[in-house]
Amino acid sequence: MTVERMIRIIAGSFVMLSVLLAWKVNGVDITKPSWLWFTLFVGANLFQSGFTRFCPMEFFLKKLGFRSSCA
Repeated sequence: MTVERMIRIIAGSFVMLSVLLAWKVNGVDITKPSWLWFTLFVGANLFQSGFTRFCPMEFFLKKLGFRSSCA
């Protein structure tokens, strides 16, 4: 599995987990958006990586031995 695929899998998992936590823990109460900030953070990182081609998770996955599809 490549770094790029792992990044998408991890990001998708984080987004889904944060939505489930908002639903279960906060009851999707708009006055308590604590878990939704996690979603915002992941989304912001995905957004900026689309422009800058820099993703912090890619650095860590490469250190763990995952290879890039471009290599």
